[in-house]
Amino acid sequence: RYGHAMSGEISPLVASLNVAVGGAVGSVLRYHVGRVVTNLAGPAHAFPWGTLAVNVAGSLLMGALLGWLARGSMAAPAAENLRLLVGVGVLGGFTTFSAFSSELVTLVHRGQALMALAYGSASLVAGMAAILIGLIAAQSVQ
Repeated sequence: RYGHAMSGEISPLVASLNVAVGGAVGSVLRYHVGRVVTNLAGPAHAFPWGTLAVNVAGSLLMGALLGWLARGSMAAPAAENLRLLVGVGVLGGFTTFSAFSSELVTLVHRGQALMALAYGSASLVAGMAAILIGLIAAQSVQ
């Protein structure tokens, strides 16, 4: 009963806490995964592999979450709590569209238009493909 409005919906406070806690976890994960991938990939001024990795991984996980939630096997309040905690919070904090945009502009500003085109294209295509793969995989699980 606590945390749910009279109509059975999640209260704004509980919804906000789900997003805040998930966002904190996702942001810390993004930092560490991005740092590790960037260190493995090479110099800081090279192709932004860390951001690409977290955006594609986040897209895959988002697709899987959406596919799993679409199956409707959870009660509505529990599903909404999970969507807010993991989808909006963790994965919202984990993926880095603002960093993507900034790095894309930086590559263009440095005169690396082909690398910017490759980075932007790879991010969009791989992210969309990962969402579809995650969605299909989650929906095919019996």
